[in-house]
Amino acid sequence: MELPEELASRPPRKSGQEPTATITLEAYARLRAELDELTSSGRSRMAERLKAARELGDIRENAEYDSAKNEQALMESRIRNLERMLRDPEIIESPSSSDVVSPGMLVTVRPLDDEDPDDETYLLAESAEERAAGVRTITTTSPLGQALMGARPADQVSYEAPGGTFRCVVVSFRPHGG
Repeated sequence: MELPEELASRPPRKSGQEPTATITLEAYARLRAELDELTSSGRSRMAERLKAARELGDIRENAEYDSAKNEQALMESRIRNLERMLRDPEIIESPSSSDVVSPGMLVTVRPLDDEDPDDETYLLAESAEERAAGVRTITTTSPLGQALMGARPADQVSYEAPGGTFRCVVVSFRPHGG
């Protein structure tokens, strides 16, 4: 996938200026498409929904109108968040291979504290906006993500989470192809 023109032609960051997000090119393209959809047809659909709800009667006692206004607020919040992230992102490449777990990897772990553990696979990513089909995303800043960084197959890791201390073993990992 080639870098979009708006990213390729941007000026270099000033010293000390942080990127607005750290994402892969695939995530950038998906988020840009979501933003474009929300700011065009998403807003149009919301305006129609609000208009229809207003026509149902008194807006002070109109649950449909309240629901539509709440949904509109959530949509506008998502638009602002996407605009902020996409303003000046750091585009990273997915790893091609590595001897240790790193961002962009699909990591399979087996919980050690369960009586009948099932292997669980996660996408380890810099941003919660990254996606891989059929698996949950964990960030490198999450407790599990931090514990997995740099691990190798058969390594046991433990991490603190709201439910206590958890332990698991790294079964395998591989680069996520995007």
